[in-house]
Amino acid sequence: MLETLNVAGPRAYPPRVTPFTRAFWDALRDGQFRTTRCDVCHAYTFPPKPFCPHCWSQQVSWTDLSGRGTLYSATTIHAAPAAFRADAPYRVGIVDLDEGPRIAVSLWGDAPLALDEAVEIIALRHDDGPLFAARAVHLPR
Repeated sequence: MLETLNVAGPRAYPPRVTPFTRAFWDALRDGQFRTTRCDVCHAYTFPPKPFCPHCWSQQVSWTDLSGRGTLYSATTIHAAPAAFRADAPYRVGIVDLDEGPRIAVSLWGDAPLALDEAVEIIALRHDDGPLFAARAVHLPR
């Protein structure tokens, strides 16, 4: 289960939810991070897709992800598109998930993050629905 944080206000740019991706967004709302995995070649796909972009099979299944990974790349956005202008400056990164997929993600919090640092995915519960972000792994004290 992902840690879920309440965030006041609506999402700046709500995702387009399709009948297929609804399973992802519903799971995220409940604190689960899921994606699709090919039943033929066993490759993970993120974002979830109804087919495998590696072998083109349409035999895919939903599977849980750990939400753990490593920060591959990061940057700070200062000149933001109109939808995100109120959030600027904000940080985004590329995370290599432990299961294999490489994902683009918002970086949560002000703590500095080093490349190759362990990160975890968190669920953000906005007034109009969920989003996800990554942050430095919080180790038990």
